[in-house]
Amino acid sequence: MISQRYLFPEIPEELKGLEDLASDMLWHTVSGSRRLWRKIDPKLWEATSNPWFILESLSKEKMKDLSQDPEFQSLFKCQLEERKKYFEHKTWFEENFPHFKANIAYFSMEFGLGEELPIYSGGLGILAGDYLKSASDLGLPVVGIGLLYQQGYFRQLIDSKGEQIEFYPYNDPALLPVFPLRNESGEWFSIEVQLPGRVLTLRPWYVIVGRVFLYLLDSNDPANIPSDRTITSTLYGGDNEMRILQEIALGIGGWKLLSKLGIKCSICHLNEGHAAFAILERAKSCMQEMSLDSFWTALWVTRAGNLFTTHTPVEAGFDRFSPTLFLKYFTDFCQDVKISADDLLALGQQYRSKEEPFNMAYLALRGSAATNGVSKLHGTVSQNIFRGLFPRWPVGQIPIGSVTNGVHVPTWHSQETDELWGSICGKDLWRQPTEKLEEKFRSASDCTLLEWRKKNRLNLILALRKRIRCHCAMMGRHPSDMSECNCLFDPNVLTIGFARRFASYKRPTLLLHDKERLARILTDPHRPVQLVVAGKAHPQDQIGKAMIREWTAFVSRKELHNRVLFVEDYDMRLALDLVQGIDLWINNPRRPWEASGTSGMKVVVNGGLNISELDGWWAEAYSADLGWALGDGKEHDADPAWDAYEAEQLYNLLENEVIPAFYERDERGIPQKWVNKIRESVSRLTPYFSANRMVREYANIYYTPLCYAIEKRKSKAGYLARELENWKNKITTHWGSLHFGNFNYIQSEGQIQFSVQVYLDEIQPDWVAVELYADESGQHPQFCNIMERAEPLVGALNGFVYKLTVTTQRPAEDFTPRIRPYHPEAFLPVESAEILWFR
Repeated sequence: MISQRYLFPEIPEELKGLEDLASDMLWHTVSGSRRLWRKIDPKLWEATSNPWFILESLSKEKMKDLSQDPEFQSLFKCQLEERKKYFEHKTWFEENFPHFKANIAYFSMEFGLGEELPIYSGGLGILAGDYLKSASDLGLPVVGIGLLYQQGYFRQLIDSKGEQIEFYPYNDPALLPVFPLRNESGEWFSIEVQLPGRVLTLRPWYVIVGRVFLYLLDSNDPANIPSDRTITSTLYGGDNEMRILQEIALGIGGWKLLSKLGIKCSICHLNEGHAAFAILERAKSCMQEMSLDSFWTALWVTRAGNLFTTHTPVEAGFDRFSPTLFLKYFTDFCQDVKISADDLLALGQQYRSKEEPFNMAYLALRGSAATNGVSKLHGTVSQNIFRGLFPRWPVGQIPIGSVTNGVHVPTWHSQETDELWGSICGKDLWRQPTEKLEEKFRSASDCTLLEWRKKNRLNLILALRKRIRCHCAMMGRHPSDMSECNCLFDPNVLTIGFARRFASYKRPTLLLHDKERLARILTDPHRPVQLVVAGKAHPQDQIGKAMIREWTAFVSRKELHNRVLFVEDYDMRLALDLVQGIDLWINNPRRPWEASGTSGMKVVVNGGLNISELDGWWAEAYSADLGWALGDGKEHDADPAWDAYEAEQLYNLLENEVIPAFYERDERGIPQKWVNKIRESVSRLTPYFSANRMVREYANIYYTPLCYAIEKRKSKAGYLARELENWKNKITTHWGSLHFGNFNYIQSEGQIQFSVQVYLDEIQPDWVAVELYADESGQHPQFCNIMERAEPLVGALNGFVYKLTVTTQRPAEDFTPRIRPYHPEAFLPVESAEILWFR
């Protein structure tokens, strides 16, 4: 249905294909591609990093010159040939899933594909962008769904007083690598979403990400009323009503777009709960497609194909809407699908009360067959967050798994890193499984690693000098100050980085706990340290802005000149410079509030080391030979005394371990301890904490079984879905009448024979599982085994004895029987959370 149309009718034959390179946001990450666009217009490349804008700015004369430039033509042809090979190469997914014919729709409120498309704010969007790129590399049939923001997230300026100033530049679609979605007749598609008293018209655009298309919906259509045109104005802007409108546009508009394009998506992957309204629209669409009378039957069908990835580490972070606001926009929906408003509200509530807000994360979890956190620790944290939806279930059995985030290595590595990995491990290494890369990279010599790090650090320092010159000029600094910018930082000095969103839980001022001690560390004449700090505070976060002022005041101290720097406007472009050149990356959030974190992974890719709280990804990545850890692996909330303790720990680690490891050199000038950590960190962590591994896990753990499950529920006019709905209704109706009789055990040496009487009322015995359970205790792990149904109970209706013999040294009192719903085709306990305990 897509008609790809560019705006360059007069491109010379010698430059045909340049528009394909400019339009493909995956190809912008290729090292050779960056050299190509820098060659075309160095100044414009430095200013924008936007190949599409550079191409649109080319004059006929410049095109003619490039057509006759042998050096450019060689580079250009090489890029075209590499891209051709990329698309012709058989992918990992094709080789491993030859019979998988379904599509995967990936919904996200933001996508961080590159600075040339600024529709992201932070980690959630960067993760989504890396996901799409790796999905293309591996050949997954993914379609991205998002919003095209006219302003996106704010840009930051720090004034002479250290105050954060916010700017919202306009995103002109004509200057972005986005294209209007037109049909074969050249007509622009439009999507209509019913709102109270009016219709919202959404215009779709598409972005090319290698093999993957990302569709972006835009409300800035003249057919809309003025207020609706601003729905896609600003990322995370406006009040709660604007937020629900954005999420309606994303979820409902996004699913409508897929339907209109005829893209049949078996899997709907929700990157956070923002797009959870897609669950409702998908079920409504299923009612029409399968001629189903019941919305709930349709939900039983479609739930099997929905996956919810939660990134939120605290329950307060979920989007909530008052019942009044929610029903303002969904009363018509209730009428369309013939369900009550209370029943629809209940999908987003825990207690089903009139005052309880509608929680988007609850809808996402209840409407999805599977839910996962973004690190192993975050999976456990999420089990605690959602435990209220599964009353009386052990926390460890709350149905939330984990797929630890990873980074798209080709996006984040430097040119020098790319060349080093390629020389050791060969080409195209990030487009196939990465498990064998560890052993290969470990063969790198000490001198090779040290030279590599020197180049990366120097590139960062040169980039920082350019930025600071520009900032000083904007601030009207004296020419003598400007000349000093050319000498900023020393390429041979240990360079530490801290760059984060300035929010209280990330503790961006922990390093400033003892300012005098930090100053002494930075200015040690024998072992100096230079520090780069960056980050934005939310425009409404006054505490975050105050922390920025605290840093800028510290930076302005005379004795710290050329030792510490606060760099404004932290974005993907600055992040690239930092993660490629920093020697040591500091991350000190309050555990467990860092769901995953990926910046430290990007540092590892380029040979930097981490000193981080044992939270998120570092909790599973850390070992003493890879980097340094803060904290004790426990939770201390916002305890000032603990903050002080960890600040002291951080200073001690820097003074006694980190700095000596960097500066203690052998007779060849090699810091052996430091280089050994680099080798181990890069070789062991980079392959695993890559988006390559992450996407393969999603394919193996979730996409394949979910695709099979939904096709099964769709077949035979939804026969299985109707059976499951009937099963659940029976469970709900009769669960309150289930009860236990006697529970007995006989203990012999090393064995215990358990038996329990169970009365099932009118529930079929095959529709429940009777289990024997014991909590983890001391050296004994958690125990949970199904008990076997034995003889019926005399004189009882649907009553049975259940038995199990356990070989164990545990006391019998540790064990208790329980009953839970069971169906071989149900996702449990998501689709039926009842549970009955003997005690």
